[in-house]
Amino acid sequence: MIQKQESMNLSPYSEIYDLVVPKDNFLRRINELVDFSFVYDELNDKYCHTNGRNAINPIRMFKYLLLKTIFDLSDVDIVERSKYDMSFKYFLGMAPEESVIEPSSLTKFRKLRLKDVNLLDMLINKTVEIAIEKEIIKSNSIIVDATHTKARYNQKSPKEILMDRSKKLRKSVYEIDESMKKKFPSKSTTNELEGEIEYCQKLMDVIENEETISEYPKVKEKLNLLKETVNDDIEHLRISEDEDAKIGHKTKDTSFFGYKTHIAMSEERIVTAATVTTGEKNDGKQLETLIEKSMEAGMNVETVIGDAAYSEKGNIEYTNKKEMELVAKLNPSVTQGYRKKEDEFEFNKDAGMYVCKAGHMAIRKARQGKKGISTNQTDTYYFDVEKCKVCPFREGCYKPGAKSKSYSVSIKSDEHSEQAKFQETDYFKEKSKERYKIEAKNSELKHRHGYDVSESSGLIGMEMQGAMAIFTVNLKRILKLMG
Repeated sequence: MIQKQESMNLSPYSEIYDLVVPKDNFLRRINELVDFSFVYDELNDKYCHTNGRNAINPIRMFKYLLLKTIFDLSDVDIVERSKYDMSFKYFLGMAPEESVIEPSSLTKFRKLRLKDVNLLDMLINKTVEIAIEKEIIKSNSIIVDATHTKARYNQKSPKEILMDRSKKLRKSVYEIDESMKKKFPSKSTTNELEGEIEYCQKLMDVIENEETISEYPKVKEKLNLLKETVNDDIEHLRISEDEDAKIGHKTKDTSFFGYKTHIAMSEERIVTAATVTTGEKNDGKQLETLIEKSMEAGMNVETVIGDAAYSEKGNIEYTNKKEMELVAKLNPSVTQGYRKKEDEFEFNKDAGMYVCKAGHMAIRKARQGKKGISTNQTDTYYFDVEKCKVCPFREGCYKPGAKSKSYSVSIKSDEHSEQAKFQETDYFKEKSKERYKIEAKNSELKHRHGYDVSESSGLIGMEMQGAMAIFTVNLKRILKLMG
C-alpha cells in the first residue's frame, strides 16, 4: 500500500531545516522546481492497494536514486549519508529524527517497481516540460551525437570480477594493517563461481568483524562495492558476462565493449531526447527517432545539427520531408546513393570503415575510378578473409575458397547537390559552431555522473542509468539558467 502525499512527517524538530538547509541549497532548489507527484502517477499500478503494510513512498525511493546519481555513490553509502546529512533528509521528505531505509530496498525498487517503466523518455520529457514552462528553451534547433559507455563487466568472467574486487579490498586493508593476512580465509582453489562467492563472503565477514579497520573510508567503499556485487548482481554474475553489451569502434584502431547513448539537445544544453543501444549500432540510424522524441517532448524542431554520421541519404530525405534544415557535413562514404545489401553493411564514421552483419570491420579501403571523369567512382572496402571463412553469416556473402572479401560503394555526390549548396551557406557554417556543446554535455555525463561505465548488466539497466543521469544534468542546467 502506498500513500499519495509526499508530506513530511509531523515532528517538533522540523523547523531545524530552515536553519541548516539554506534557501540556495541545490537540493532545496530541486524540491521547489519539480513536482515529483508524476513519479507516484507513473508507478501507482506497480503496488498493491488492498493489503499489506504501507510501502515506502515511491517518491522517496525515486529521490534516493536521484541522490545516488547526483553524488555518484553506492546504495549503501547514499543511505548512510542520509542518516546525518540534513539536506538529504529534507530532500527525501524525512523528519530529522526519522530512520532511514535498508539499502536492499533500493535494489527491490529498481527491479520490481521500475520494471517495464519507460523511465528514460518519462524523465527527459518532464525536464523539457519544465524548461519550456520556465521559458528556458527558446531555440528551434537540436544538436545530436552519441556517447559510449563501457560495460561494467568488460568481457571478464564472473570469477575474475570477484577476484579483482576482493583483491582491491584486501589491498586497502593491508595498507592499514598488514597482519590481517593471518586472519583472512584461504582463497578458492576451484574454478567454480560458487567457490569464489563463498570466499568473498568469508572475507567480508572477517573485515566487518574488525570495526576499527572496516570503518576506514577507503576500506568501507571497496567493501560495499564487493558486497553489492555479490548480493545485488548475483544473477548477472551467473550469466557470466554482459550479454547485451557489444563491441563498438571509436576510431579505426580503438574499440570499446558496451553501449551507446544517442542524444538530442537544445542549444540551451537541455537534453530533449535519448535512445540507448548496444555499442555497435550506427549513429545516423537513430536520427529520426531522436527528432520524433524531441517533438513529442514539446520541442519545435526546425534545424538539426550533427556530424557527418547523420548526413546519410535517408536522413537528408527525412529532414527535407519534415521541412527541417540538416546541418551535417556530407561524407562521400556515408552519403552515397544506391548500394547493395544496405541492411548487411553499415558505415562507422569514427573508424571510416564499413562493418558487416557479424560486427567485423573492414581492414582497408581503396578508391577506384578516375577523378574528374563523368563515370562514378567507387570505394572498395576489404575484410579479413580468415574471419569470413568461419563467419556464421558466410552463406551468400563469402564464396568458399575466395582469397578476398570486399564491399564496394558508389559515390554519387550529384544526388546531394542541394545539400552541398546548403553546406556552403553562412547559416550552415554558423549553426555548425553549436555542435561543440553536445560534446561538453557528454563529458559532463561521464566525468561527473559516472556515465563512462555501466552500473549493471543489460540494456534495461543501462536505460535506467541513462534516465537518472540525464534527468540530473537537465535539472542542474535548468537551475543554472534560472539562477
